[in-house]
Amino acid sequence: MLSISRLIILFVFAMSCKTGKLEVVADLPLRLEEASAIEAVKGSNLLWTIEDSGNKNNIYGMDLKGNLIKNIDISNSSNIDWEDLTSDDEGNLYIGDFGNNSKNRDDFTIYKVSNLSDDETTAERINFTLPKDVKSEDFEAFFIYNDFFYVFSKENKSSILLKVPNRVGKHTATLIEDFNLDGKHHKITSADISDNGKTVVLLNHDKLWKLSNFKGDNFLDGKIEELKFEHDSQKEGICFRTNGSVYITDERDKSEGGNLYTFNLN
Repeated sequence: MLSISRLIILFVFAMSCKTGKLEVVADLPLRLEEASAIEAVKGSNLLWTIEDSGNKNNIYGMDLKGNLIKNIDISNSSNIDWEDLTSDDEGNLYIGDFGNNSKNRDDFTIYKVSNLSDDETTAERINFTLPKDVKSEDFEAFFIYNDFFYVFSKENKSSILLKVPNRVGKHTATLIEDFNLDGKHHKITSADISDNGKTVVLLNHDKLWKLSNFKGDNFLDGKIEELKFEHDSQKEGICFRTNGSVYITDERDKSEGGNLYTFNLN
């Protein structure tokens, strides 16, 4: 008979083959069927996530074992289509309510949440509309850099990058770039920038793009590397774990997915 240690080794090996280059850290809480983001927030020892349209206007904090520790109701918000999270150096968490599958929205919201302690709180609103002559798109990814939000559209081929000031109130976004990543299947589902500001990651279901060696906010003008996971699932959340590694989450589909992973960029 195989020893217990031998069985454990075989199980770990089988799981690592099943998830390609991704390392499973934990199962996501079972109540989160459609986790659409992941974010590490300064001053918090939890990882934060949300669910997208059709779900509650709540943010969830979990530990690295996948235990749901915090469930916070944002009482003055509505979940039209929450898609991504980002945070700033002061420990504020931002919710990107800019999902637009039908491509008929003309007003988008970013919620700023400062209180991650209570079970119910309120959020400040940052609203933006699109620049003139820019058609309505589905947006699912953003991050904050130098007090501006950078918002990416989710397209198969050509995507756009918008810039929105991090100031409560109403704004017209600025079109930074219309870009086309080489190859196929370019839907960007989440994004983040490293704490040192030197690396950007754009998430896809089976890969990510690592952007580096850029100047200022010309993110697409530097070095672009396509890093494949050797694993395909509905990945919707990414954030930096260290400057050289990231956390990734995917949605649960029957017996597949619903995990928190790590992935090394180097």
